[in-house]
Amino acid sequence: MPPAGPRTPDPLDDDDYPAYTIGRAADMLGTTPAFLRALGENRLIEPLRSEGGHRRYSRYQLRIAARARELVDDGTPIEAACRIIILEDQLEEARRINEELRTQAERRKASA
Repeated sequence: MPPAGPRTPDPLDDDDYPAYTIGRAADMLGTTPAFLRALGENRLIEPLRSEGGHRRYSRYQLRIAARARELVDDGTPIEAACRIIILEDQLEEARRINEELRTQAERRKASA
């Protein structure tokens, strides 16, 4: 038996790997392909395209689509749901940056 070497990364372990067709993604989310297309039209998620031009979704994109579906199921219009998720993402990024800057400032203050 050959020695165990470094494991070759499996693309399916990558959250950003576009592994799912629009039909499979819709089945997994319990929605329709039209719903996923609407998310693309509202610029919430942009699926990659196969060589044949077919939409391919990653697990990360499916998590975002699932969040949109929750909002829509609760009565939020799809356009508003997409905007809410985009704003939530921007807020999370701003908080992360603020925390990073705060930590840097504290380090500078402590070393001064």
